[in-house]
Amino acid sequence: MYKSILVPIDLANIEKSKPMIEVARKLGAEGSRIILLNVVEEVPSWIANELPAGILEKSSQTSRSELKAMANAAVIKVEVEIRSGHPYKTILLVADEVGTDLIIIASHKPGLQDYFLGSTAARVVRHAKCSVLVVR
Repeated sequence: MYKSILVPIDLANIEKSKPMIEVARKLGAEGSRIILLNVVEEVPSWIANELPAGILEKSSQTSRSELKAMANAAVIKVEVEIRSGHPYKTILLVADEVGTDLIIIASHKPGLQDYFLGSTAARVVRHAKCSVLVVR
């Protein structure tokens, strides 16, 4: 059983969150720490200057609200974390910061761009210092 589980959630594919949380519940030890993480991609400053004021903060608040709703719907206690940055790098950073011993990440059917660049899940699997479980 795992003591600290990180579950990165892509709000664009929110339908995969419920199975991921259920897997975390099953694999977590009694009293384990389960963290739902959403990474809001940073916008280059030259683009951010053209966006309406407060839109990035509103995006983070919306993400937090959606994750809290998921956490409240879960039958287990989970924490919510919102970060900004590049998704796979931020997932790995948070995993190191909190001492995660398992990352549960969703995968999708790869598109052509994934064969050239690699998906977020593939990068996390390759570079994580802990176990990674990919949910399809």
